[in-house]
Amino acid sequence: MENVRNLTPAPAPTSGIIACGVYTAGRRIADIPIEEAGEWAKKSGHVVWIGLLEPDRNLLLRVQAQFHLHELAIEDAEHPHQRPKIEQYGDALFIVARTAQLIDGRVTFGETHLFVGSGYIVSVRHGPSTSYAAVRQHWESCPHSLAKGEDFVLYAILDFIVDNYMPVLEQIEDEVEAIEDKVLLKPMTGPDIERLYMLRRDLLRLRNAALPLVEVCRRLTSAELPQIHTAMHPLFRDVTDHIRTVQEKIDSLREVLAFAFEASLLVGQSQETANTKKLASWAAILAVPTALAGIYGMNFDGMPELKMEYGYPVVLATIALICAFLYWRFRKNGWL
Repeated sequence: MENVRNLTPAPAPTSGIIACGVYTAGRRIADIPIEEAGEWAKKSGHVVWIGLLEPDRNLLLRVQAQFHLHELAIEDAEHPHQRPKIEQYGDALFIVARTAQLIDGRVTFGETHLFVGSGYIVSVRHGPSTSYAAVRQHWESCPHSLAKGEDFVLYAILDFIVDNYMPVLEQIEDEVEAIEDKVLLKPMTGPDIERLYMLRRDLLRLRNAALPLVEVCRRLTSAELPQIHTAMHPLFRDVTDHIRTVQEKIDSLREVLAFAFEASLLVGQSQETANTKKLASWAAILAVPTALAGIYGMNFDGMPELKMEYGYPVVLATIALICAFLYWRFRKNGWL
């Protein structure tokens, strides 16, 4: 089934009610106030789809009154920082999913809380997340699919959340490739190593946000949840496949970053070894004139320079020859 992906985050609207509409046969027939949502949801063949952005407690209580939502679920929706999960409260489901966006080079997480029951679905967004307006617009153009009910809307939102992990990973992948190209040329600097560490940590956090949705989708495809029609199970299994793809991508990028760090260490060690060899070679070459000059500085009798007519030039020539031989030898061995 065609996926919906919004690559550029839309500007966040004012907190509160983003949308509250009624659908029948997959078509939106009316925008309604919250206070009428409960009555519309009870009508056969009608689905109420409500979208909220960082609502206050008063707004959540208004929604709770319409659908008789459990108090514990309302408390979770009021206070984000929940782990991805699925809970069943009577005839209603409460689902938490983590959203992700790349902001200023860092992966930033938000949350979406979903209430699903007979004839209604309520989405509550907290923190950075892409607007679900794209989901509404896409599936409103496909009324045959949207007519499947609130469990299809749940699938559409979860699929949208998971698909929007990929743009984050694609941007990180571009940076990782740049790091790979750079690491073999020269060792990493302190800021480079810090950035590499932050990327690995962000990837781990993204993995921890995405992977629990596998268990959420597993439960959505089990017979223990009558709210989800059997015909919807293949769609939720498809979401699971997307999550596995995200997991594999994350694991691959983390391995590449680990290899890049190890390669940088090896390049650095190789350069240090080469520098050590150069220093040792020059020290050996300089030791020859130093030693001979030290001997002649002792003021002993019988020195060649004192008794021989050409003693001084001979000594200098000997020093030059020995130094030249050592230079040639070290050069041949690749030390210089």
